[in-house]
Amino acid sequence: MNPFSVFACRVYQKTLFIAQTLMNFPIPETREGEGALKKIPDYLKKKNKRKPLLVADPFLVKSGAISLLTKPLEEAAVSFALFDEVVPNPPFPSVEKAYSLYESEGCDCLIAIGGGSSLDTAKAVGAKATDPKKTLDHFKGILKVRRKIPLLIAIPTTAGTGSEATLAAVVVNPKTKDKFSINDPHLIPSLAVLDPGLLCSLPQKLVASTGMDALTHAIESYIGCSRTKLTKSSALEAISLIRDHLYAFYRDPTDAKEASSMQKAAFLAGVSFTRGYVGYVHALAHALGGYYNLPHGYANAVLLPHVLSAYGKKAERKLADIAATLNLTQAKGRSQQAQDLIAWIKSLNASMGIPEGFSGVIQEKDLPLLSAHACKEGNPLYPVPKEMSRKQLMKILEEVRR
Repeated sequence: MNPFSVFACRVYQKTLFIAQTLMNFPIPETREGEGALKKIPDYLKKKNKRKPLLVADPFLVKSGAISLLTKPLEEAAVSFALFDEVVPNPPFPSVEKAYSLYESEGCDCLIAIGGGSSLDTAKAVGAKATDPKKTLDHFKGILKVRRKIPLLIAIPTTAGTGSEATLAAVVVNPKTKDKFSINDPHLIPSLAVLDPGLLCSLPQKLVASTGMDALTHAIESYIGCSRTKLTKSSALEAISLIRDHLYAFYRDPTDAKEASSMQKAAFLAGVSFTRGYVGYVHALAHALGGYYNLPHGYANAVLLPHVLSAYGKKAERKLADIAATLNLTQAKGRSQQAQDLIAWIKSLNASMGIPEGFSGVIQEKDLPLLSAHACKEGNPLYPVPKEMSRKQLMKILEEVRR
């Protein structure tokens, strides 16, 4: 990227960073441990809420696991409506349908239960509720949600997205294949419920991809240029937990202790990146998700070592800090320490069956559009270690095509 464009990006990012210090970025209240779902009725009563819209992963309904939430509500005589048509990479029509149900049922708050798509759908419904006449495109980008959304309780059933702690909701315009984020502090949930019982018996592939999603959040926020004392400490703790517990949870998804540790890692990574931002791993993953409907965590996992390598010396010091602090290297030199961290990521991917590229997925004819999408998302918003042009991002995509 030419020096003038780099300067413009850095000025924008610095201005945004300074502005953020004047804004309120609340950390959600949490209810943790097995049986934490039973505390929700009391919380609703405390907040004077009478009828939530439950936004749920359809699998939870089909499997009957949704009863872990609905039973305590019914026992407490809390009326609710249920939207159980969440789909991966939430498209506009799905969000609009959920919002229509919210309105027609006279709901006054939201409870999202499921993976990142459920939480993103509920957040988008909340944004829509602040200005029903606006389309979701209107909220694209940063600070476009002008008012507080309805009270939102987030209940993750995977350990990865960290959406229960973040200001972001990712949605897809199916007409344009544009996958983008709505970023606003108003979207941060009021309460995060971390019940490890909801994670037991997850498919191993889902454990792997969501866990690597959390790792990507933590690393990208740590090496960015807008990190703070809070984002650094949260990111390092998240990476440490992932180092110690992700593979063990992958090996035995029924282990509640490992599930709880990974829930905490995902939450901390969410706290970190909602203030320190992400980077080109996410920009590229969003482009691939929008075009090919790839699972977000899986796309992040494959891309992460490639993007970190592409940053080169610009990210070397901070990557070395992570490796040395968390004992992921025995090397003395900074360059080798950074390489050891990238090698550890590759090894962790391989141990869970995640490949080094997207063989047979990315079409050569799509490369210009994919790289343009990623460039538009990343620049000037993301405070990455090294600003990259569309051509540089296309080079990474060419690398992972194999």
